[in-house]
Amino acid sequence: MLEMFPVLGERPKQVAGKLSGGEQQMLALARALIPKPKLLMLDEPSLGLSPSLVTEVIEKIRQISRDTGVSLLIVEQKVREVLPICDRVYSFKLGKVAFDGVPSDLQDDAAKLKELFL
Repeated sequence: MLEMFPVLGERPKQVAGKLSGGEQQMLALARALIPKPKLLMLDEPSLGLSPSLVTEVIEKIRQISRDTGVSLLIVEQKVREVLPICDRVYSFKLGKVAFDGVPSDLQDDAAKLKELFL
């Protein structure tokens, strides 16, 4: 895990609550990966992070997807940031599936993205 998240290795004795928001998210990802899950469910991994940290966390999630073989289920309001790492996209409205498709169906359609996710 320290190879994947080297920033955590820089302060091995630091209390988790004293880490930055992005570092806390990376610690949470590292802890979740230790038991080698088949599926990792992430709920708003970008919540409360600065834009630069969002980019860093999304890149780590992309690396997890690419390098570990772990399937990911991501619930995220910042849809545009996670579309590039998705194989499939679902949108729910009032408890019903409003969209079920591939990211390329949405990436260039700002009106559809707004309709589904705002």
